[in-house]
Amino acid sequence: MKTIPLHSTKKGTISVTKIEKPYGEDSAPVASIGISLTGNSEAPDWKVHIPMDNLDEVIKALESLK
Repeated sequence: MKTIPLHSTKKGTISVTKIEKPYGEDSAPVASIGISLTGNSEAPDWKVHIPMDNLDEVIKALESLK
């Protein structure tokens, strides 16, 4: 897991991790990105799961926002 300080907050964090079987035995791995305003990466306020097969395209889209 990688934890990044959330800009413009006192304790907020962004957590990024890979989950191998997020929805049970037959599910495919995902990249999980969580946002916590309090710094609790175990119980984020928001989270998104991105299928690993979509990760390269999502990274390119995020890079284009810069």
